[in-house]
Amino acid sequence: MRIGFAIRSLVLAGGALLVSTASSAQIGVAVTIAPPELPVYEQPLCPGDGYIWTPGYWAWDSDYYWVPGTWVLAPEVGFLWTPGYWGWGDGGYFFNDGYWGLSVGFYGGIDYGFGYFGHGYEGGRWDHGHFFYNTAVNSVDTNSIHNVYNTKVNETANRVGYNGGAGGINARPTPEEEAAAKGRHIQAVPAQTQHAWAAHNDPKQRYSANHGAPPVTATARPNLASHPKDLPPVQRPAAPKTGNAKVDQKNQKEQDKLVATQNQERQKLQKTQDQEHQQLAKQKAPPERTQQVEQQHQQQTQQLHEMHTQQVQQMQQRQSGGGAPRGGGGGRR
Repeated sequence: MRIGFAIRSLVLAGGALLVSTASSAQIGVAVTIAPPELPVYEQPLCPGDGYIWTPGYWAWDSDYYWVPGTWVLAPEVGFLWTPGYWGWGDGGYFFNDGYWGLSVGFYGGIDYGFGYFGHGYEGGRWDHGHFFYNTAVNSVDTNSIHNVYNTKVNETANRVGYNGGAGGINARPTPEEEAAAKGRHIQAVPAQTQHAWAAHNDPKQRYSANHGAPPVTATARPNLASHPKDLPPVQRPAAPKTGNAKVDQKNQKEQDKLVATQNQERQKLQKTQDQEHQQLAKQKAPPERTQQVEQQHQQQTQQLHEMHTQQVQQMQQRQSGGGAPRGGGGGRR
């Protein structure tokens, strides 16, 4: 399905949405300018066991901007990340969202590096509930992470960042990759959507400012929001079309009500946190106390985002006639 760029940030804001049958969504109106080449960068050291590398990519909002690659905890044991990719079609470039699933699907044949060399994933594998890292393509401290192996991979480096069109990668999905897209999977978890939103709001990450050499190409952990005002916009998913006008209207009203409630809850928490900031300033609190409060604020913000994500999942499941979400959640942190 295609969703307009005007609401792209709203789609991304919801975090992990359960997808059971559809292939990866195409996001946006046609962009007539081809995505820039992928920058060359080094991968940060893996921060801990269970983290999986999610490569950086160029996103769009009136200009291309670079979303840094980062390590993310898999939302479920056995899940792998299929990166999003730009593809040519219908007179423009469209972005196909990435997703988590039990196998890696098609990501346009793009060579993102670090195990994502166009098809599949050579950076690691799950074995008996543990993720094993291929140190030939990943930066891992083997003194603290022992579930590793070393298998060299022949890579033909290619910095082209899109599939199809003039100068694009000529690759098509295999039957296995198509099956991965149609199988049960969830989209980007809240940590990833917050990370992408932070890049969106950083002028230095935009191509017009960095000319293809973004100042931040990768991070060891996602850039998480500390306050509600830093979160992506509240998700406003399209209500399912049932063919019954009364049911569709009811569903839309339910979604509108949920969006309004979530915005109110964000504003309420932001107001409380602002008052606490004012109190700290008035009391001339020491840095240690200020840091402690900021940590509490980030925890509160993350809990709120997780709760809102789950509410959206539950509503979508109910309106579509499905059961309770399986493996949705907001992912672990």
